[in-house]
Amino acid sequence: MQLLNIGYGNMVSADRILAIVSPDSAPIKRIIQEGRDQGRLIDATYGRRTRSVLITDTDHVILSALLPETISGRLEGKEASKEEEDGENC
Repeated sequence: MQLLNIGYGNMVSADRILAIVSPDSAPIKRIIQEGRDQGRLIDATYGRRTRSVLITDTDHVILSALLPETISGRLEGKEASKEEEDGENC
């Protein structure tokens, strides 16, 4: 299991993430509200502005104060380092 830092010391299982999106569109705002209503919303913003929304395969909706590009970069960086580790073990 690979953990991804989504800001302020909060970690999420990278294997469970389906999408990282911006919270600005109306459909995403509806997804956030539905998640809140159904108890599937995790607010990891620490009171700051929501800049990205992570949607998981368990239908949880996670709010983060980091930009989607930042989280994506961290995810890609971890995947690259994992590939490097696998290459070193051969």
